[in-house]
Amino acid sequence: MTKHHLSKFEGRIGNTLEDSEAHFPSRSHPGEDAPNVVIILVDDTGFSQLGCYGSDIDTGHLDALAAGGLQFTNFHVTPLCSPTRASLLTGRSQHSVGMRSVSNHQTGFPHQLGHITNHAATIAEVLQSEGYATFCAGKWHLAPTNDISAAGPFDQWPLARGFDRFYGFLEGETDQFYPELVVDNHRIEAPGSPEDGYHLSEDLVEQLLWMINDSKGVRSDRPFFAYLPFGATHAPHQAPEAYLQKYRGRYDQGWDITREDWYRKQLELGVTSEQTQLAPRNDGVEAWVDLPETHQALACRLQEAFAAFLDHTDDQIGRFIAGLEEMNELENTILVFLADNGASQEGGPYGVMHEMKFFNGVFDSPDDLISQIDDIGGPHSHCNYPWGWAQCGNTPFKWYKQNTHEGGVHVPMIIHWPAGIDTNQNGSLRGQFVNVSDIVPTLYELLSVTAPENYRGYEQLPVTGSSFVSILNSPDASATNKLQYFEQFGSRALVAEDAGVYWKAVTRHRKGRAFEEDRWELYDLSTDASECIDLAESQPEKLQELIDLWWEQAELNGVLPLDDRTIELFGSRLDDHSPHPTHRKYRYRPPMSSIPAQASPSPSGRSWHLKALVDCDGADEGVIYARGNENAGITVFVQNSRLVVDYNAFNDHSVLESEIELPSGSNNLDVLVTRRSKSTGQIEISVNGTPSGSIELPFLMGMISSIGASVGRDAGSPVSPRYESPFEFTGDLREVTIQLGLRAEQEDEANGKAEMSRQ
Repeated sequence: MTKHHLSKFEGRIGNTLEDSEAHFPSRSHPGEDAPNVVIILVDDTGFSQLGCYGSDIDTGHLDALAAGGLQFTNFHVTPLCSPTRASLLTGRSQHSVGMRSVSNHQTGFPHQLGHITNHAATIAEVLQSEGYATFCAGKWHLAPTNDISAAGPFDQWPLARGFDRFYGFLEGETDQFYPELVVDNHRIEAPGSPEDGYHLSEDLVEQLLWMINDSKGVRSDRPFFAYLPFGATHAPHQAPEAYLQKYRGRYDQGWDITREDWYRKQLELGVTSEQTQLAPRNDGVEAWVDLPETHQALACRLQEAFAAFLDHTDDQIGRFIAGLEEMNELENTILVFLADNGASQEGGPYGVMHEMKFFNGVFDSPDDLISQIDDIGGPHSHCNYPWGWAQCGNTPFKWYKQNTHEGGVHVPMIIHWPAGIDTNQNGSLRGQFVNVSDIVPTLYELLSVTAPENYRGYEQLPVTGSSFVSILNSPDASATNKLQYFEQFGSRALVAEDAGVYWKAVTRHRKGRAFEEDRWELYDLSTDASECIDLAESQPEKLQELIDLWWEQAELNGVLPLDDRTIELFGSRLDDHSPHPTHRKYRYRPPMSSIPAQASPSPSGRSWHLKALVDCDGADEGVIYARGNENAGITVFVQNSRLVVDYNAFNDHSVLESEIELPSGSNNLDVLVTRRSKSTGQIEISVNGTPSGSIELPFLMGMISSIGASVGRDAGSPVSPRYESPFEFTGDLREVTIQLGLRAEQEDEANGKAEMSRQ
């Protein structure tokens, strides 16, 4: 008998077909009745901001999901986006899988890899191996940001972590009208513009439904796992004009009255117990009546933009649900909706119209911004609301995103599954303590899936979350999660059950303070969910017990070492095996994809030199290099046969045009930016070695933009009003080189603050 190298072949190979036996291996299939799974994630949405959780924002589609499913009132996450996403997709603690902070950070310690360790397979990887089709449309933010350019590597992009298809963005935020988009493993330009009516949330839903239709149209037998993490409602708060107009004047009464109204509605709905007090205003939040009129007007408009953004997102969720209904797939789809953390504090005490100004030390007061009020929420703004509205969004709690108090970690969750949840439970509340790490083990139990001990050669960490299947159809069943730790930037907390009482020890760490100096607080969450009655003084033994438990959990889950660094970790490390070589010289040869911010050269607050080699004639024009967008950036382009530089410092344009025309043929173009002082500079240009103009920069930006760069075109909103994007260069752009000078003292901090705002 002939031997064959395919040792795993289970048939029989003889000398001829007649004495051989064919074998057709079967593919994995989860079973004919296996349900679909959908996870919908919204960003920076507080506990009270949905209508069914107390707000007056129109979220009718989500309210209907809650009415037809289960609404959770004691659900907890991490206080930051990447850690929550890592825990959500793996069923493990964020530290244990390497994601204590955002994926922009790599610290050299195993608890912050900038990605999910391969020793923790995602639910997409596990379900894909079970025969599910797997799709993701939206925000990823689980790959090291140095690795998200078109150069890769791609080993932590969605397709490498279990998804068959991906459409969305890889960073912490993106412009909703001019997004930085990726399809599968390559970057694309947005398929529309605001003038066309384009908005990213609408695009994500359309693309995800397309993926599902593609799969179900050909393989109707195959269930799907769909992950829909919207960019909403993370800043910038941007919505179509009709939604912005809908909320005009809605919040003129201010955040104090609105918060009281939402709190009363929460009591009526039962999502907050009568024992829970409305927490006092956070430090830094002023009484509404004490604000000047212009401050009130600006704050109202910023809140209107948020409400419009959330309302629009709800309508897109409604479109997605309607699409599932049209496919007859909704009935047997387990749909989980949640937020990744509480409402954001990054807008500061007054809110911001353009966050880049803030991160450059340019502090606009509400009086300065009032003239731009009509731009808020549209494509010409990059706004975030003030602390007062953020705390309102976290009603009845205190503090915000990034904090381990309830305002940062206590958020909405809804589960909808008509085929699996008894109809008599529709619209009922679940007040049992649940954590985001509990979702995956719950789904595994519902699907009869066992998490693998080894996946693709990697020994797997145990799934540590607690399945809460027992409470889905039993409202009085006990909570399954009895012990849960929290940590973020040195702030810590632990929730522990004792004789039916859920206790919480929590400390709000201030950066730079010794950890041993942090003051711990103690609360009985069973009666005081808003953390208003501190029992630390009256029950020191219980407090110490919980603190000791926290340290045990920290050791067990890889939380240590404690690290309160934030903005410092955003600085690019010079490494010849990275996008940022030690010689600080970057060479680009178009055509090429746009370059995300953290993989781009950073010409911020420093001297730098751009050289371009172009072939052109008198009719050729277009962008040579652009970094940023219409709110702030720098662009180098050819127009009317002249080299032009537009240095856009927050819509204050310093424009330099060459004194001589570019001759036909090959041209060497030089742009030299020289730092003169901490905040001033100069631009000089030359054409073929001949100086052709200079201009003083009254303000040298310490951080140009969180938007990346484009070579040969302007891929986003136009940096300069002298052209419309993309304004592709029509000649032959042969090469662009950028040589960065020595790092300016303020650059790391400015870049870090800007990037932190994106998380």
